[in-house]
Amino acid sequence: MEVLASAVGVVLAEPCRALSTFLRAKIKNPFYFNLRALHKEIEDLMERRDQVNEHLESAAKVGQTALPQVTEWLRRVDRFESQLHSLRGELDFSARNRAASSCLLCSRLPDQVAHWLNEARKLRGDGKFPEGVAGPDPFPVRSEYIPSPTIDDQATASRNMTKVMDMLSREDIKRIGIWGMGGVGKTTLVKNINNKLTSPSHDSFSIVIWITVSNKTQETESEQKKVQKLIADRLKLALNEESMETRASKLHARLMMEKTFLLILDDVWDPIDLDLVGIPALELHKRGKIILTTRFSHVCSQMTEVTLKIEVLNEEEAWRLFSKSAGEVANLGDVEPLAKAITKECAGLPLAIVVVGASLRGKRMVELWKDALHALRRSEPLIRGRMEDKVYNPIKWSYDVLPNQCIKSCFLFCCLFPEDFRIDVDKLVMYWLAEGLLEGHHDIEEVMHRGMTIIDILTDCSLLEQIDVLPVAVRIHDVIRDVSVWISSSLEKECKSLVKSGIGLYKIREGELSGKSYKRVSFMDNQINELPNAVTECPTVSTLFLQRNKELEEIPEQFLAAFMSLKILDLSGCHLIKSLPPCLDRLVELQALVLVNCSSLETLPSLGGLAKLQVLVCSGTGISTLPQGMGKLTSLKLLDLSVNLKLEAIPTGIMSGLSKLEYLDMIGNDQLKFTGERGEISTQFKEILSLDQLITLFIGLDTSSCPVETTSNTLVNRMKKLKKFKLFIGFISRGAETFLAVIRESTRMVIFMNIHQWGERIAWLFANSTSIYLYRCKGLDTMFEKLIASSDEVGSFDTSHLRLSRLDWSSEYCKV
Repeated sequence: MEVLASAVGVVLAEPCRALSTFLRAKIKNPFYFNLRALHKEIEDLMERRDQVNEHLESAAKVGQTALPQVTEWLRRVDRFESQLHSLRGELDFSARNRAASSCLLCSRLPDQVAHWLNEARKLRGDGKFPEGVAGPDPFPVRSEYIPSPTIDDQATASRNMTKVMDMLSREDIKRIGIWGMGGVGKTTLVKNINNKLTSPSHDSFSIVIWITVSNKTQETESEQKKVQKLIADRLKLALNEESMETRASKLHARLMMEKTFLLILDDVWDPIDLDLVGIPALELHKRGKIILTTRFSHVCSQMTEVTLKIEVLNEEEAWRLFSKSAGEVANLGDVEPLAKAITKECAGLPLAIVVVGASLRGKRMVELWKDALHALRRSEPLIRGRMEDKVYNPIKWSYDVLPNQCIKSCFLFCCLFPEDFRIDVDKLVMYWLAEGLLEGHHDIEEVMHRGMTIIDILTDCSLLEQIDVLPVAVRIHDVIRDVSVWISSSLEKECKSLVKSGIGLYKIREGELSGKSYKRVSFMDNQINELPNAVTECPTVSTLFLQRNKELEEIPEQFLAAFMSLKILDLSGCHLIKSLPPCLDRLVELQALVLVNCSSLETLPSLGGLAKLQVLVCSGTGISTLPQGMGKLTSLKLLDLSVNLKLEAIPTGIMSGLSKLEYLDMIGNDQLKFTGERGEISTQFKEILSLDQLITLFIGLDTSSCPVETTSNTLVNRMKKLKKFKLFIGFISRGAETFLAVIRESTRMVIFMNIHQWGERIAWLFANSTSIYLYRCKGLDTMFEKLIASSDEVGSFDTSHLRLSRLDWSSEYCKV
């Protein structure tokens, strides 16, 4: 500004005084007025440029630069200033030479003054910027550093980063999904990847765009607009309140201008339609890549080509991270054992390790460390506020976004089991059925299908982890379990639970159950040896877990009578219990009674009053007779009476009364006889096969070395209608256990064991079978002759499912 002011002053001062005197004296002409007007316009223009420069200086302090139109205007002002020098020269000459000045009016000078006056006016008018003079840098930096803990000292995380960097270098991989449970370190991993790309030695992308999505709501369009705006801000691209399509078009065009780009989408909760957002398709921008992090495997499968699941830290890495968070105090003599135990309770989850470690940093009192360990073992929020805010609430988001209350309740049921417990999915779904969470499904097969769908939803969002396939089993991570205990004990009234499983209890404190309106109570897997005789009524409790209390000898009458609304009672693994109180018959709401491996249980009270009972599992007990009232269990769908070695007989008429029975397991009952001396079928077995709803049957037929025979087409046809069966034919000898252990799960299976002779009518046993197993059988040449003779009954059979073990037969049939 000072330059222009000086130039104009020098140009106009002396000549204007001389010329104005001359003109006032000699003539009256527009030239005089234009000259004065030009002087005034230039002063105003100088003042405006001063203002603009002052604004730019202030903007520079907050990282903003001149807008393109402002830069162009300043450039025009500079050009205007330099061009005024020619006018200055002519005015100076005229002022010194009167002869020349006398010719002023006839020269081209008046036209030049008029021209510059118009230019000055236009420049001053263009110097108005209603949108401001400065804004963000229109040329964003290639990659922005994001503060984050380093993972250099974590071997597993470093390996994961190497894997992702290798994927980024491959031309055939464009979209990478990183998933795992909340707090496992996904964001920390990709932040370290982002920061690595800020190094000049890693310049493979012209721009790296970091976006934190966190789209926890279902408002798809608003979430997509938010993502669009965040990307546009990083690109210094202005997006007005335009339609989604227009915004997407602008983003698409801008990203196509980049030679290469990496888009990092952190914390994605629902799949994003990248086309609608404006991200160029893979085939259009061959050097654009995407990394996303999520808790949900289905998000990865829908949005990416390759996935990487982030697992928890191993024991060594977890201890190293905890020591770093807690400081040197963690290695003190009296503290270190407690610190390592606390680290173990965090179960390798980095978020929990860091928060718990930081909360104990500098704490030298051993009592504080003992209290912390105690709280963690009881799933109590350690240092309330810090744990809830920094660990529990972030993980709770995965629970909050579950589709409905039913699935939420199914998940919270899992916290009733102890830490690191292998949860058998079939049993879990059975519990859900008994609690009324799977109503509306017609049969057990439909219930299991629905149950598996729920399991898939819960594993997809990292709330459960599948650990086995046959049979399917899941596990809940210790910290996830702590969160579910916290939710079910303090936040969800409909699923309010008392969870005291696996914590070494010897007895239940008086008043522990009174006045709390619990729905679920679990004292599972403790060392309880005595239950209180008197308990305040608990009318809201629907589930009671007492299983795996191996020292428990008795269930007091008054204790059980306090739970008259029970739907589920599980006493499995209580080996010393010999009997159950008579009041069991009065638990009229009971839907599931589970007594697995109650090996000392000799008798059961009458069950005739349990009209709503759907599930009865009495396996591995010492009962010799079935309880009274069994035939009245008209709602029973699942009955497991397997491995009751002392069970001698099933009275005629019992089975035929179980009209809704769909699943029956009676394998391993050595004393039960379902066939006669010559293989004829007993009345009880006919009753079983006559049950209309029965679709699954597991049963052993000890036939004294001769397979069961029948000529009844009705029974053969009924056998064909079973969807799943496992028939043990013969007797189990020593050494057979190893053979049985390797038998894979099959839909329809027949196992022949120690069969030495074959009757005439055995084809029905092969009807509709998918697998046949033969162990220590003789005379198989005769058997195959009989099968061939009755091929019309057997139909086609795939011999690839035929398993043979230790056979004695003629070589003629070895080529089946």
